[in-house]
Amino acid sequence: MNRVKRQLPLHFMLVPGIVLVLLFSYVPMAGIVIAFQNFVPLKGVFGSEWIGLDNFRFLFDLPDFYIVLRNTVFIAAMKIVTGQLFPIAIALMLNEVSMQMVKRWIQTLVYLPHFMSWVILSGIMIDILSPTNGIVNQTLTIFRMEPIFFLGNNSWFPYVIVVTDVWKEFGFNTIVYLAAITSINPSLYEASVIDGANRFRQMWHITLPGMRPIIVLLATLSLGQILNAGFDQIYNLYSPVVYESGDILDTMVFRMGLIDFQYGLATAAGVFKSVISFVFISMAYFLAYKLVRYRIY
Repeated sequence: MNRVKRQLPLHFMLVPGIVLVLLFSYVPMAGIVIAFQNFVPLKGVFGSEWIGLDNFRFLFDLPDFYIVLRNTVFIAAMKIVTGQLFPIAIALMLNEVSMQMVKRWIQTLVYLPHFMSWVILSGIMIDILSPTNGIVNQTLTIFRMEPIFFLGNNSWFPYVIVVTDVWKEFGFNTIVYLAAITSINPSLYEASVIDGANRFRQMWHITLPGMRPIIVLLATLSLGQILNAGFDQIYNLYSPVVYESGDILDTMVFRMGLIDFQYGLATAAGVFKSVISFVFISMAYFLAYKLVRYRIY
């Protein structure tokens, strides 16, 4: 009881966070029932007709659904892979920079885009990638190459999404990996110098193995994001021209629910995504525990 009394103020500090989670994460889950109804806003949840799994059957029969699912998995998988490899490479290179002032400046510059919203960054990207006045296409014309409509070409659009996402977010993971590097015992490097190891050998045999637990952990936990291709980014950059390669589950749900007013169908698509994501998140935490003994608490 004395321990409980001592920790009581700490538990009270958790109350605002718990209330927010309950209000915005658990209470809205009651709306899942709309996926099994022919929902009419005027009739409400209790007055709308119950139609069972008809919304799911109609959703899976849509020819565009599997294209959207393919786009979602492809873009999300590319983001996961590049979002792991690029920060690791940058962290290894920054670790070799001996001038601390330069190192800190670079860390700040690569981390800065993480704090900017896609509403702002999308406007910047649209100007940079413009087929007429964009700096990228102006550079291509200098080398006598044809301008490319990056945001209006189905062959280019998914890769533009992946590259711009890496540019925005790789600074965060870079700092995480740099923190993992600082936890490596310096005596290992001293011993390797005595054995005649150069900087590359030290990186390969000491730095990378020392980073392995955090690399495995972040890579495993990222599996839970396999159906999260980034609604805010794609919504601000895509157009009907690139629906074939850029439309994802989140944008499909947005159009069905808020533009076409097909509330039951949109909720069914959201429930499908949530169930699949839950399975992958469960697998991710199981693998994280098996591989690096990671626990939530």
